[in-house]
Amino acid sequence: MITTGKRTVLAVGAHPDDIEILCAGTLALLHAKGWNVECATMTPGDCGSATRSRAEISAIRRKEAAASAALLNSNYHCMECDDIFIMYDRPTLLKIIALVRQVKPVIVFTMSPQDYMIDHEVTSAIVRTACFSAGMQNLETGGLEPFPGVPFLYYMDPMEGKDMLGRAIHPTTLVDITSTMVEKERMFLCHESQFSWLQSHHGVDESLGPMRGLAALRGKAIGVPHAEGFRQHCGHAFPQGNILKQELAGLVRLMSDPLQL
Repeated sequence: MITTGKRTVLAVGAHPDDIEILCAGTLALLHAKGWNVECATMTPGDCGSATRSRAEISAIRRKEAAASAALLNSNYHCMECDDIFIMYDRPTLLKIIALVRQVKPVIVFTMSPQDYMIDHEVTSAIVRTACFSAGMQNLETGGLEPFPGVPFLYYMDPMEGKDMLGRAIHPTTLVDITSTMVEKERMFLCHESQFSWLQSHHGVDESLGPMRGLAALRGKAIGVPHAEGFRQHCGHAFPQGNILKQELAGLVRLMSDPLQL
Protein backbone atom coordinates (compact mmCIF):
# COMPACT_ATOMS: atom_id res chain seq x y z
CA MET A 1 0.00 0.00 0.00
CA ILE A 2 1.37 3.42 -1.00
CA THR A 3 1.25 6.01 1.74
CA THR A 4 4.26 8.27 1.14
CA GLY A 5 5.57 10.62 -1.51
CA LYS A 6 3.84 13.19 -3.67
CA ARG A 7 0.12 12.57 -3.91
CA THR A 8 -0.76 11.97 -7.55
CA VAL A 9 -3.97 10.67 -9.09
CA LEU A 10 -3.86 9.20 -12.61
CA ALA A 11 -6.98 8.89 -14.76
CA VAL A 12 -6.74 6.65 -17.84
CA GLY A 13 -9.57 6.76 -20.35
CA ALA A 14 -9.91 4.87 -23.59
CA HIS A 15 -10.63 7.99 -25.66
CA PRO A 16 -10.58 11.77 -25.20
CA ASP A 17 -13.68 12.89 -23.22
CA ASP A 18 -14.10 9.59 -21.30
CA ILE A 19 -12.41 11.08 -18.23
CA GLU A 20 -14.53 14.23 -18.38
CA ILE A 21 -17.78 12.30 -18.60
CA LEU A 22 -16.97 9.80 -15.86
CA CYS A 23 -14.55 11.16 -13.24
CA ALA A 24 -13.65 14.83 -13.81
CA GLY A 25 -15.72 16.03 -10.87
CA THR A 26 -13.82 13.77 -8.48
CA LEU A 27 -10.50 14.78 -10.04
CA ALA A 28 -11.41 18.42 -9.44
CA LEU A 29 -12.19 17.68 -5.78
CA LEU A 30 -8.83 15.95 -5.32
CA HIS A 31 -7.04 18.77 -7.12
CA ALA A 32 -8.62 21.25 -4.70
CA LYS A 33 -7.23 19.12 -1.86
CA GLY A 34 -3.71 19.53 -3.22
CA TRP A 35 -3.43 16.38 -5.30
CA ASN A 36 -1.45 16.37 -8.55
CA VAL A 37 -3.65 15.20 -11.44
CA GLU A 38 -2.40 13.31 -14.50
CA CYS A 39 -4.73 12.46 -17.41
CA ALA A 40 -4.17 9.89 -20.15
CA THR A 41 -6.05 8.27 -23.01
CA MET A 42 -5.22 5.12 -24.90
CA THR A 43 -6.06 6.68 -28.28
CA PRO A 44 -6.21 10.22 -29.67
CA GLY A 45 -9.77 9.53 -30.84
CA ASP A 46 -8.77 8.99 -34.46
CA CYS A 47 -12.16 7.61 -35.54
CA GLY A 48 -14.23 10.28 -33.83
CA SER A 49 -15.24 12.17 -36.96
CA ALA A 50 -17.37 11.69 -40.05
CA THR A 51 -15.79 14.59 -41.94
CA ARG A 52 -12.08 14.73 -41.03
CA SER A 53 -9.21 12.32 -41.70
CA ARG A 54 -7.70 10.27 -38.88
CA ALA A 55 -4.66 12.53 -38.75
CA GLU A 56 -6.76 15.70 -38.69
CA ILE A 57 -9.17 14.62 -35.97
CA SER A 58 -6.37 13.09 -33.89
CA ALA A 59 -4.47 16.39 -33.85
CA ILE A 60 -7.61 18.29 -32.88
CA ARG A 61 -8.60 15.86 -30.14
CA ARG A 62 -5.13 15.77 -28.58
CA LYS A 63 -5.30 19.56 -28.26
CA GLU A 64 -8.80 19.40 -26.79
CA ALA A 65 -7.76 16.76 -24.25
CA ALA A 66 -4.70 18.77 -23.26
CA ALA A 67 -6.82 21.91 -22.85
CA SER A 68 -9.26 20.05 -20.64
CA ALA A 69 -6.49 18.58 -18.49
CA ALA A 70 -4.89 22.01 -18.15
CA LEU A 71 -7.98 23.24 -16.29
CA LEU A 72 -6.73 21.06 -13.41
CA ASN A 73 -3.07 21.95 -14.06
CA SER A 74 -2.74 18.40 -15.35
CA ASN A 75 -0.46 16.86 -17.94
CA TYR A 76 -2.11 14.95 -20.77
CA HIS A 77 -0.57 11.70 -22.03
CA CYS A 78 -1.70 9.88 -25.18
CA MET A 79 -0.65 6.24 -25.64
CA GLU A 80 -1.24 6.56 -29.43
CA CYS A 81 -3.23 3.37 -29.85
CA ASP A 82 -5.88 3.26 -32.60
CA ASP A 83 -9.62 3.55 -31.98
CA ILE A 84 -11.29 0.11 -32.07
CA PHE A 85 -7.85 -1.57 -32.01
CA ILE A 86 -6.74 -1.14 -28.40
CA MET A 87 -4.99 -4.46 -27.82
CA TYR A 88 -4.18 -6.36 -24.66
CA ASP A 89 -0.66 -7.13 -25.82
CA ARG A 90 2.92 -6.66 -24.67
CA PRO A 91 3.63 -3.30 -26.40
CA THR A 92 0.44 -1.70 -25.10
CA LEU A 93 0.86 -3.06 -21.59
CA LEU A 94 4.42 -1.74 -21.46
CA LYS A 95 3.20 1.74 -22.42
CA ILE A 96 0.86 1.89 -19.42
CA ILE A 97 3.34 0.23 -17.06
CA ALA A 98 5.86 2.89 -18.08
CA LEU A 99 3.26 5.63 -17.49
CA VAL A 100 2.51 4.32 -13.99
CA ARG A 101 6.24 4.24 -13.23
CA GLN A 102 6.66 7.73 -14.61
CA VAL A 103 3.89 9.50 -12.70
CA LYS A 104 3.88 7.29 -9.56
CA PRO A 105 0.15 7.54 -8.76
CA VAL A 106 -1.35 6.80 -5.38
CA ILE A 107 -4.82 6.55 -6.99
CA VAL A 108 -5.70 5.33 -10.48
CA PHE A 109 -9.08 5.70 -12.20
CA THR A 110 -9.88 3.76 -15.35
CA MET A 111 -12.70 2.40 -17.48
CA SER A 112 -15.30 -0.08 -16.28
CA PRO A 113 -14.55 -3.79 -16.94
CA GLN A 114 -18.11 -3.99 -18.33
CA ASP A 115 -19.13 -1.35 -20.84
CA TYR A 116 -20.81 -0.80 -24.18
CA MET A 117 -17.66 -1.10 -26.32
CA ILE A 118 -14.58 -3.29 -26.28
CA ASP A 119 -12.07 -0.40 -26.27
CA HIS A 120 -13.32 0.54 -22.81
CA GLU A 121 -13.17 -3.01 -21.50
CA VAL A 122 -9.67 -3.69 -22.86
CA THR A 123 -8.42 -0.41 -21.40
CA SER A 124 -9.76 -1.51 -18.02
CA ALA A 125 -7.87 -4.81 -18.21
CA ILE A 126 -4.64 -3.15 -19.36
CA VAL A 127 -4.67 -0.61 -16.54
CA ARG A 128 -5.49 -3.29 -13.97
CA THR A 129 -2.47 -5.31 -15.04
CA ALA A 130 -0.22 -2.26 -15.16
CA CYS A 131 -1.12 -1.29 -11.60
CA PHE A 132 -0.32 -4.81 -10.40
CA SER A 133 2.88 -5.30 -12.38
CA ALA A 134 4.56 -1.86 -12.42
CA GLY A 135 6.61 -2.87 -9.40
CA MET A 136 8.05 -6.04 -10.97
CA GLN A 137 11.82 -5.80 -11.23
CA ASN A 138 12.10 -8.00 -14.33
CA LEU A 139 9.80 -5.85 -16.48
CA GLU A 140 11.94 -3.30 -18.32
CA THR A 141 10.47 0.01 -19.46
CA GLY A 142 13.25 2.14 -20.87
CA GLY A 143 15.20 2.68 -17.70
CA LEU A 144 12.25 3.69 -15.51
CA GLU A 145 12.54 2.32 -12.00
CA PRO A 146 9.92 -0.19 -10.79
CA PHE A 147 7.01 1.42 -8.98
CA PRO A 148 6.95 0.74 -5.24
CA GLY A 149 3.73 -0.97 -4.21
CA VAL A 150 0.32 -1.10 -5.87
CA PRO A 151 -1.88 1.99 -6.29
CA PHE A 152 -5.52 2.25 -5.27
CA LEU A 153 -7.51 1.31 -8.37
CA TYR A 154 -11.06 2.51 -9.07
CA TYR A 155 -13.23 1.63 -12.04
CA MET A 156 -15.35 4.49 -13.34
CA ASP A 157 -18.99 3.96 -14.22
CA PRO A 158 -19.75 2.52 -17.64
CA MET A 159 -21.50 4.88 -20.01
CA GLU A 160 -25.11 5.39 -18.91
CA GLY A 161 -24.36 3.22 -15.86
CA LYS A 162 -25.09 -0.05 -17.67
CA ASP A 163 -23.24 -2.93 -19.30
CA MET A 164 -23.42 -4.12 -22.91
CA LEU A 165 -26.66 -6.00 -22.22
CA GLY A 166 -28.33 -2.96 -20.67
CA ARG A 167 -28.04 -4.28 -17.09
CA ALA A 168 -27.37 -1.70 -14.38
CA ILE A 169 -23.86 -1.55 -12.94
CA HIS A 170 -23.92 -0.65 -9.25
CA PRO A 171 -21.12 1.56 -7.92
CA THR A 172 -19.82 0.87 -4.43
CA THR A 173 -18.29 4.34 -3.93
CA LEU A 174 -20.31 7.46 -4.68
CA VAL A 175 -18.70 10.90 -4.62
CA ASP A 176 -20.77 14.08 -4.26
CA ILE A 177 -19.48 16.32 -7.07
CA THR A 178 -22.13 19.00 -6.79
CA SER A 179 -19.49 21.63 -5.98
CA THR A 180 -17.36 20.71 -9.00
CA MET A 181 -20.07 20.03 -11.58
CA VAL A 182 -19.33 23.34 -13.30
CA GLU A 183 -15.66 22.42 -13.62
CA LYS A 184 -16.60 18.99 -14.95
CA GLU A 185 -18.78 20.59 -17.63
CA ARG A 186 -16.07 23.11 -18.53
CA MET A 187 -13.64 20.26 -19.06
CA PHE A 188 -16.09 18.34 -21.24
CA LEU A 189 -16.86 21.42 -23.33
CA CYS A 190 -13.19 21.56 -24.35
CA HIS A 191 -14.02 18.59 -26.62
CA GLU A 192 -15.89 20.71 -29.12
CA SER A 193 -15.04 18.50 -32.10
CA GLN A 194 -17.19 15.71 -30.65
CA PHE A 195 -20.50 17.52 -30.49
CA SER A 196 -21.44 16.91 -34.14
CA TRP A 197 -19.96 13.38 -34.02
CA LEU A 198 -22.07 12.43 -31.00
CA GLN A 199 -25.15 13.64 -32.83
CA SER A 200 -24.41 11.91 -36.14
CA HIS A 201 -23.08 8.57 -34.85
CA HIS A 202 -24.52 8.17 -31.32
CA GLY A 203 -27.80 10.00 -31.85
CA VAL A 204 -27.07 12.37 -28.96
CA ASP A 205 -28.78 15.71 -29.60
CA GLU A 206 -27.56 17.57 -26.52
CA SER A 207 -23.86 16.97 -25.83
CA LEU A 208 -24.02 17.54 -22.09
CA GLY A 209 -27.22 15.56 -21.64
CA PRO A 210 -25.88 12.02 -21.02
CA MET A 211 -23.16 13.28 -18.67
CA ARG A 212 -25.61 15.35 -16.67
CA GLY A 213 -28.08 12.49 -16.64
CA LEU A 214 -25.63 9.99 -15.16
CA ALA A 215 -24.38 12.51 -12.60
CA ALA A 216 -27.97 13.24 -11.56
CA LEU A 217 -28.79 9.51 -11.34
CA ARG A 218 -25.82 8.83 -9.07
CA GLY A 219 -26.58 11.94 -7.05
CA LYS A 220 -30.19 10.88 -6.49
CA ALA A 221 -28.96 7.66 -4.86
CA ILE A 222 -27.30 9.64 -2.06
CA GLY A 223 -29.61 12.64 -1.90
CA VAL A 224 -27.43 15.23 -3.67
CA PRO A 225 -27.76 16.96 -7.06
CA HIS A 226 -24.74 15.33 -8.72
CA ALA A 227 -22.38 12.44 -8.00
CA GLU A 228 -19.90 10.12 -9.71
CA GLY A 229 -19.82 6.38 -9.14
CA PHE A 230 -16.86 4.03 -8.82
CA ARG A 231 -16.05 0.43 -7.94
CA GLN A 232 -12.78 -0.20 -6.13
CA HIS A 233 -10.57 -3.08 -7.19
CA CYS A 234 -10.00 -4.99 -3.96
CA GLY A 235 -8.42 -8.17 -5.27
CA HIS A 236 -5.32 -9.76 -3.77
CA ALA A 237 -2.31 -7.40 -3.42
CA PHE A 238 -4.38 -4.25 -4.05
CA PRO A 239 -5.00 -1.75 -1.21
CA GLN A 240 -8.14 -2.61 0.75
CA GLY A 241 -8.92 0.71 2.46
CA ASN A 242 -10.98 3.29 0.60
CA ILE A 243 -8.70 6.29 0.13
CA LEU A 244 -11.44 8.39 -1.49
CA LYS A 245 -13.45 8.13 1.72
CA GLN A 246 -10.36 9.30 3.63
CA GLU A 247 -9.39 12.16 1.32
CA LEU A 248 -12.86 13.48 0.51
CA ALA A 249 -14.40 13.20 3.95
CA GLY A 250 -18.07 14.12 3.98
CA LEU A 251 -18.43 13.79 0.20
CA VAL A 252 -18.16 10.02 -0.17
CA ARG A 253 -20.83 7.40 0.47
CA LEU A 254 -19.85 3.73 0.51
CA MET A 255 -22.53 1.33 -0.68
CA SER A 256 -22.23 -2.18 0.75
CA ASP A 257 -25.28 -3.46 -1.12
CA PRO A 258 -26.08 -3.03 -4.82
CA LEU A 259 -27.96 0.16 -5.58
CA GLN A 260 -31.43 -0.36 -6.96
CA LEU A 261 -31.37 2.49 -9.45
